[in-house]
Amino acid sequence: MRETADGADEAEEAEVTAAGAPATGHAEAGLLDGTDLEAVRRRVRTALVVSQILGGLGNATAVALAAVLAEQIGGSEAVAGLASTSSVIGTALLSLPFAALMARRGRRSGLATAYAVAAAGGVTVVVAAALRSFPLLLVGMAAFGASNVANLQARFAAADLAQPQHRARAISTVVWATTVGAVVGPNIAAPAGAGIAALGLPQAAGPFLWGTGVFLVAAAVLHLMLRPDPLLTARTLTRAREERHGSGTGGNGEERSLRAGLAAVRGSSRARVALAAIAGSHTVMVSVMVMTPVDLRGHGAGVDLIGLVISGHIAGMYAFSPVMGWLADRVGRLSVILMGIALLACATALAGTAGAGHAQSAAGLFLLGLGWSAGLVSGSALLTDAVPQHARAAVQGFSDTIMNASAGVGGALSGLVVAQAGYGWLNVMAAALLVPVAALALAAVPRRQPEG
Repeated sequence: MRETADGADEAEEAEVTAAGAPATGHAEAGLLDGTDLEAVRRRVRTALVVSQILGGLGNATAVALAAVLAEQIGGSEAVAGLASTSSVIGTALLSLPFAALMARRGRRSGLATAYAVAAAGGVTVVVAAALRSFPLLLVGMAAFGASNVANLQARFAAADLAQPQHRARAISTVVWATTVGAVVGPNIAAPAGAGIAALGLPQAAGPFLWGTGVFLVAAAVLHLMLRPDPLLTARTLTRAREERHGSGTGGNGEERSLRAGLAAVRGSSRARVALAAIAGSHTVMVSVMVMTPVDLRGHGAGVDLIGLVISGHIAGMYAFSPVMGWLADRVGRLSVILMGIALLACATALAGTAGAGHAQSAAGLFLLGLGWSAGLVSGSALLTDAVPQHARAAVQGFSDTIMNASAGVGGALSGLVVAQAGYGWLNVMAAALLVPVAALALAAVPRRQPEG
């Protein structure tokens, strides 16, 4: 059974399958007047896919060695996780401001600006490596986290114009597009580092200089190609439907505020389950992933092997997302959320007991990515289903803030846990976080009515 949102999706489906929109005075209305909406969807999807490939390439190249760079500059394994954690915290802090920018000016402005900020963060990280300044490294990593804001919010941009019954697949297509850059990225880390080593900088800083250039290209692609803007176009269609039906639930800026988003979440139990699934999956994934390179290095793995393991992990995150989207549309969002929880539990069991078994570590990290994909795709679709269109931008920004703030705490503690108790106990604690998420999801599963 496919979960939907209180009958609102039926009205939306009629809205987005209309041939065009009547003139409403909005700048996007002229773009849809007499235009095939499916052609608009294709154009938007192409822009998002290209930018996701580039964004994945820039981000994954750097994240593979972020913990190593932090350990080299900070001088301790205990602070190694703080680099990626800083990036996650930066993503959390920047999610709401960029969501507000998108609510005012659309996805194009918000996504392109996020990549520009991430590029500035990459430059800051390289300067920090040159100065051996750990505080400046954390500042740069926080700004670098804006690339994740763009990466994550792009999935919601894909859902803006999608038909409700295809929403999870639309989200998963954009998530999948990150695969190309994300899998190739960690394997570019070594040559990118070799180039910067000639300047007397740590090899692990090279990928951040590479990421800066890639993010600038991604920002340019979005600025030029993401036309018409999917969020503004969706609002045009919403207003057109409201004019036909004489309603007016999504027409003013106040109703698109964070307060309206929080009210929408409070009013929907499914939205709360979706938030828990997204935040829980992301926290478990980040907490384990950020310390895996350090654990592998401690068991004799070199940069090339670390890059290969992280590539497999990222392949699990992105390559199978279309399967997760198809399943979420076919068998239901909650079923796929529960499947993701099971995959994450298996991942922590494998990774936490791997020791010097690099093949087992790789298998665990692959399943960790696969479970994350199931939770993110199905949770994002459920969240979009569960709230009305006028509140979605605010709810989506709030969702990404919660997921990254939670993961930031997990990542910050992960280095301390590994230093004090070991990598195995980190995986035990990560698995424990899945228990309340599973309980919420199970409680939301519709119960069959007894026959007769």
